[in-house]
Amino acid sequence: METTRESAKQESHNQLVNNLQELLEKNYDAEKGYKKALVETKDGNLKRFLKKQVVQRNHFAIELDKIIRSLNERPREKGSTAGDLHRTWMNIKTKLSANKDEALLEECIRGEKASKKEYEEKLKKYKFPPSISETLKRQLSEISTTVETIKKLEDLEEE
Repeated sequence: METTRESAKQESHNQLVNNLQELLEKNYDAEKGYKKALVETKDGNLKRFLKKQVVQRNHFAIELDKIIRSLNERPREKGSTAGDLHRTWMNIKTKLSANKDEALLEECIRGEKASKKEYEEKLKKYKFPPSISETLKRQLSEISTTVETIKKLEDLEEE
């Protein structure tokens, strides 16, 4: 029979893994979104930026995958239904928009803001072990930088 302490330890482990799985899914979604935007744009500068973001989000996913495996758990292998819906909306919006690149950037920034918010909420609500917290804070910092970069790109598109 499991003691209260063992039960609490297992619940804490499950919470940790679940939080990491959700962030992993978010990174799969972001990577797919950037790949989709990459196909849609013709602008060389925007393509370079989007390629960089695909690589960054893939790297984040690999880091989270390794952490989850180190906890003796099996990482999720794909993104979320919400991410699929967002990419569908992105596709519709760009098809209907006169300025496809601006529409893509608007959806990229919306997705990045959602990622940023999710990271912030998880870091605030849950006490991650120091090494994991450090990784998540670094990823959050890079996502915040991406948000600012997209805003600048969006301003250039409007000119």
